[in-house]
Amino acid sequence: MKPTLLRFVLALMLLPFLWTAAGAQAVGFPELGSALPGRKDVTYLDLARMVIPDLAADKDGFYKGGLPIEMRHIEGPDSGGSPPETSGFSNAAVLAIKASGKDRLTMLFDLGDSPDSAEGYAVLALYDIAAKPKLLDAVNVALDRGTYFREPGKLSVGANDDVLVTMSAHFNSSQNYVITPLIMVRDEKFELIDMIYTFDENLCAFSRKQDVAFEIVADGQPYAAIKVTVTDATVLSGESCDDEPPRPESHAISVAYRWDKKTSRYAKDSDALDKLAGENAKRF
Repeated sequence: MKPTLLRFVLALMLLPFLWTAAGAQAVGFPELGSALPGRKDVTYLDLARMVIPDLAADKDGFYKGGLPIEMRHIEGPDSGGSPPETSGFSNAAVLAIKASGKDRLTMLFDLGDSPDSAEGYAVLALYDIAAKPKLLDAVNVALDRGTYFREPGKLSVGANDDVLVTMSAHFNSSQNYVITPLIMVRDEKFELIDMIYTFDENLCAFSRKQDVAFEIVADGQPYAAIKVTVTDATVLSGESCDDEPPRPESHAISVAYRWDKKTSRYAKDSDALDKLAGENAKRF
């Protein structure tokens, strides 16, 4: 299957994860050639060209370009692969956020497959668009084949700050692998809080699904606590299968991320999600 078609199919498979509701708070997918709201002098294409300088539309309205600007991977210098030599997409995901009390715009571009990594290559870009648009930061956030914003897209951890929620995933006939990073903005730069690994299976005798939910808990800190709960549910299909089905069950695994003033970082209160990731890896 061609990479572009694979990404389209993956997007359809992951629609339940994606946030596309109407309204100012939602992730949007505007035409790249359209102007920013309230502006006549700046288009989303102008912003995209700060990441891919030679990006241009072809006769079918598909945008193509060469290499993006140099950037780091959100996980660190030893992670991620190289960008594809040519990039192509029809639109980009757009999400407005608050960072240190300032209005900022983020854009997410999935550029396709990396030539030297099993992961794809996806750019998360941060812009100041208050006056003359300025690219503040750009990072590769690809952790698997396809990368998107994940519902709800952002979490308000205070009146002045939002935390971004993205996801990278791939699937085969019976399995779906998802990695969900939590990303904050500090000093006009993206900073990784943590990554949540989940794994779904759909077999003859049963299905096992791991849903992720987020809750903000005000605790008097500069940034509110983030409670992440993974509901791990096994449901029997009722079909007659060769394998003995497991016992049906559902249980919740919760971890709270709280702001640590000493380290100036979020710290989690449990390694329960790390243990779940380890258990999932054994099932691959």
